[in-house]
Amino acid sequence: MSASTEQQSAKASNDASWQTGEDRGYQQGLSARQIQMIAIGGAIGTGLFMGAGGALRTAGPSIIITYLLCGLAAYAILRALGELVVYRPSSGSFVSYAREFFGEKAAYASGWLYWMNWVMTAVVDVTAVALYLQFFGKYSPVFTAIPQWVYTLVALVVVTALNLVSVKLFGEMEFWFSVIKVATLVGFLCIGIYMVIFGTPVEGQQVGFSLITDNGGIFPTGVLPGLIAIQGVIFAYAAIELIGTTAGETKDARKLIPRAVNTVLLRIGLFYIGSLVLLCLLLPFTAYKADESPFVTFFSSTGIEGTDVIMNLVVLTAAMSSLNAGMYSTGRILRSMAMAGSAPAFASKMTNQGVPYGGILITSGVSLLGVVLNAIVPEQAFAIVLNLASVGIVGSWAMIVMCQMKLVWLSKRGLATRPDYQLPGGMATGWVVLAFLFGVLVLMAFDNPIGTWTIASLVLLIPVMIWGWYACRGRVAHLAALREHR
Repeated sequence: MSASTEQQSAKASNDASWQTGEDRGYQQGLSARQIQMIAIGGAIGTGLFMGAGGALRTAGPSIIITYLLCGLAAYAILRALGELVVYRPSSGSFVSYAREFFGEKAAYASGWLYWMNWVMTAVVDVTAVALYLQFFGKYSPVFTAIPQWVYTLVALVVVTALNLVSVKLFGEMEFWFSVIKVATLVGFLCIGIYMVIFGTPVEGQQVGFSLITDNGGIFPTGVLPGLIAIQGVIFAYAAIELIGTTAGETKDARKLIPRAVNTVLLRIGLFYIGSLVLLCLLLPFTAYKADESPFVTFFSSTGIEGTDVIMNLVVLTAAMSSLNAGMYSTGRILRSMAMAGSAPAFASKMTNQGVPYGGILITSGVSLLGVVLNAIVPEQAFAIVLNLASVGIVGSWAMIVMCQMKLVWLSKRGLATRPDYQLPGGMATGWVVLAFLFGVLVLMAFDNPIGTWTIASLVLLIPVMIWGWYACRGRVAHLAALREHR
């Protein structure tokens, strides 16, 4: 970076009007109670409740190691984002930081990758909703008689409507969604531990470490399946970065966001690793299925009437929660981009209640792709969009780390001031995380055929993004000039 660019970056960091322009109109309606529960429940969603079933079936107990490695990387990324938030809270999250540290091209690329991630995640979530509802077909044929795409459409319409009301309603919905998810996992952990020690209600049902040793050990299908499944695991941790997007609508964000981030490592260890260990100790890995929540599979095996239904309702709630969070996040990110000229002007539209309805409606409209996929290829819809979402997640997470590394670089030259809340290890940790994320993309390419085609699709995606940049760069430059003259 040249000296003049460094000076401009430092100037932008200290220019209050530039910092807060994209945040005008938002209401700081998220309370400490809501922020804490959004942080706790943010990453507990479809990836764990649904995706873990297929991962266990494919890789066996080795998937626990994959979840642990990805969890450590996710925590480092969130700490990096926490440092950026304390440095400068913004509803534009890392897209705003990419603009400050690397310019409009970086903000454009990272913003649209993140949007792609959440649109694909919305498709995953509405697909999961449909699969969860079809579970009830074993009790009534009405549920299986209704086409899968109808469920996806209804879920999309309901969540879009709720998101258009107010940020307070979003915060309250996420609070109770998170309470349900956390309470369910805590209940599962307690019940699971009890059954591992004392046995299940089914006479003769095997539990404990013998389920692992008698079924091929830690790597029953080899090492490679656990590594290739990494894109699904990365997807499971998606939404942890949502806590950064809430900064622009949070009272005292510099105080509350670090507190929320600090709880992440504990909940990763407890909810993710703890749940997966118990699932491996309660049933052989071959009992789990790609199209059914592993928690539902377990409770169905116990023979306790009604528990599988309750669990299925809970995982249905988790899918709706993830869809809700995606609508919230993309609405704010698209508005930040629209204010800079790199997204359609309609995305900047906001209601009197501080809801960026333009961005929300754009995301909802494109998410109708999920309805189409569920109508055409219902069996493959989940896997296809999960891979595409993972590409967007990797790109977004990489940008978060690169922005934090740039902040460190500038601070060492006296051009910026790092906050007291920092990513441990600084630049060294950042390089390790970036190498890990690159490795994820390489491993995805080996997940034939869907993963291979996903990586191959970058040959089309990258030119499209380049074309998009040249199409909007004139407007971006015009708006940047207007900000400069204020």
